[in-house]
Amino acid sequence: MTALRVESTTLSDIEIAALPAQHAALAVRHWLVLPVILAGTFMVTLDFFIVNVAIPSIQRDLHADSAAIEWLVAGYGLAYAALLITGGRLGDLYGRRRSFGAGLAVFTLASAACGLAPGAAWLIGARVAQGVGAALLAPQVLAIIGTIYVGADRARAFAAYGVVLGIASACGQVIGGLLIQLNLLGLGWRGCFLVNLPVGIAALLLAPIAVPESRAPSGSRLDVGGAALVTLAIASLLLPLIEGRARGWPAWTWVCFAIAMALIAACVAQQRRRSARGLSPLVDPSLFQDRGFATGLLAALTLFGGVASSFFVLALYLQQGRGLAPLPSGLVFSTLALAFTVTSLSAGRIARRLGRPPLVPGALGMAIGLGALALAVERIGVRGSVAWLLVPLLIDGGGMGLVMAPLAATVLAGLPGRHAGAAAGVLVTAQQFANALGVALVGLVYFGALPQGGQAGAFVAGVACLAALALALAALVWRLQRG
Repeated sequence: MTALRVESTTLSDIEIAALPAQHAALAVRHWLVLPVILAGTFMVTLDFFIVNVAIPSIQRDLHADSAAIEWLVAGYGLAYAALLITGGRLGDLYGRRRSFGAGLAVFTLASAACGLAPGAAWLIGARVAQGVGAALLAPQVLAIIGTIYVGADRARAFAAYGVVLGIASACGQVIGGLLIQLNLLGLGWRGCFLVNLPVGIAALLLAPIAVPESRAPSGSRLDVGGAALVTLAIASLLLPLIEGRARGWPAWTWVCFAIAMALIAACVAQQRRRSARGLSPLVDPSLFQDRGFATGLLAALTLFGGVASSFFVLALYLQQGRGLAPLPSGLVFSTLALAFTVTSLSAGRIARRLGRPPLVPGALGMAIGLGALALAVERIGVRGSVAWLLVPLLIDGGGMGLVMAPLAATVLAGLPGRHAGAAAGVLVTAQQFANALGVALVGLVYFGALPQGGQAGAFVAGVACLAALALALAALVWRLQRG
């Protein structure tokens, strides 16, 4: 352990040794922070993916129509993404541990409401409430890591964050399929939501003990106008991306895009005015003048847009093209998750040998793995053995593990502590926006190629786009590290 930072104060090992025993105990307990806050990360990320497996059972049990099912997915993602920047700023102003605990409590209670839902409308409302809790919880995790840990400890903490994020994303189908197939206590699909309760309750009980409080310097207030503008702008941008393709891009989707652009322009102008007057903006415009942060944010958009859409097209190919059930399909995903976990855990050692995080090799590995995956499916179609997919998935997952956690650490490195929550909120918002944008754009390619190429041809076309996106990611992270 090299150093410990609590309440914006950095303590060296020598200073810790000189403190009273109750203060020195902080040096022992500060690694208890990670399991607690990463439990929140795991739950909110898993919930984004696990519901896809449960949809057929939910539709049958609750007699839900297609519109209700769409909002079951969209309601969570929309509330989550639209409120993330505000959630990060609330942590800066009122305490990151307090905001984390509040978000965790809302998310856990909403999960219970989902599991007990008597009908589709109730379930949709509870999913929106889950998104609100997730938006308050998620940005605090990155901000707390950036505030508490320094040096090598921070690198290890971000690596653990990346591992949890990747496992929750890649294993959502496996976990959901197992819960539904095992049908524990006769819960069926409800177990996909109720499984959050023991984890959430344990984290709530441990947070006041394990997580030190931190916040930005006092004297600032929440920019309510900025919060309203950014929330409406993100909602107006995401809603047509989530709903547009399935509905054939009706006129209202283009109206939403136009409204979103106007709201974004108004939000930028309002934030600049507040900053020029010496008032506290929701997001300090100077953040985006930092070339490293701006480049890293674009790299995060590219990475997470590619990851979300690759999971999307792979699930379509395996389940609709090859007719696999959710659990066998999830087991194919577990190959990628295994490689991701191994390389995520090794990223720190590789970085020490290279003298820098292995972002460029990781992005190039993703491009190679995706290219090999496209070639494999072009060869086997929808009938050949899925064993042909395993090596490409291992390469793709391994590359992904070398990029995901180090990228978050690199993007947030060097930013002032007072911006930790807002910057984390912007970064996680970019991740969620990229999820919707990537699925929408790659979905257009996939479904556009489907009539002529069938499931295999559509998959190859989609994955070829993803390989090109991975090459673009390699160029961005090279520029980020060079800067």
